[in-house]
Amino acid sequence: MSRQLLLEITPAQSPSLDNTVVGANAAAIDAAKGLSPGRALYLWGPPGCGRSHLLHAMIKDKQAHFFNVETIADQVMALATLPAEQIEADIVVVDDIQEMTVDQQAAVFALYNRWRELAATGHAFGLVVTGDRAPMMMSLREDLRTRLGWDLVFRLEPLTDVEKLEALTAYALRCGLPLSEEVLDWMLTHYTRDIRQLFALVDALDRYSLSKHRTVTVPLVRQMLSDREFLQS
Repeated sequence: MSRQLLLEITPAQSPSLDNTVVGANAAAIDAAKGLSPGRALYLWGPPGCGRSHLLHAMIKDKQAHFFNVETIADQVMALATLPAEQIEADIVVVDDIQEMTVDQQAAVFALYNRWRELAATGHAFGLVVTGDRAPMMMSLREDLRTRLGWDLVFRLEPLTDVEKLEALTAYALRCGLPLSEEVLDWMLTHYTRDIRQLFALVDALDRYSLSKHRTVTVPLVRQMLSDREFLQS
């Protein structure tokens, strides 16, 4: 219960390419940072590899359209058929293509065709799609599967526990909150392995330790997670 309350009142950091932990994904993140209008990028990998995080990071501070399985197919098709001067987007992103219905897939197929048609014009936009498998392994309509591999394709690898500890240590130091190895190990083992939620926990610990005038220890972390008054304040 206390963990859920903490996650509700302490949202994880807004994704950005600057706070994305690189790990083994340097090439993919470099491609995301350098994606220009007229280029397309397909990112794939297992759950927890950061596909959605990277998509949201890419559209931050940009004129963008975001589509996922909750989007009505007609909305995607409407964008794909707009006059070029009305598209007005730097980037269009489609998350979790593997979850989309046949109608949604047809709309994304039309979107790919529109992207290619405009790629060399002044109305070009970047297109980014994510999925859980390599293009040729996707259970999609054949013409859409081939389009996933039209331009850049990268597999995203989940962060290792060592990489998560390194990222968490660096983030805590930037917050002015050095954490002991014992605390870091406890957070990763007993709290969550989601790096964004771990960052959110560090933010909460920073405030809590200041309010209690205490150094962060494992007992203090446990105390904070059971302190309903703090969690609801």
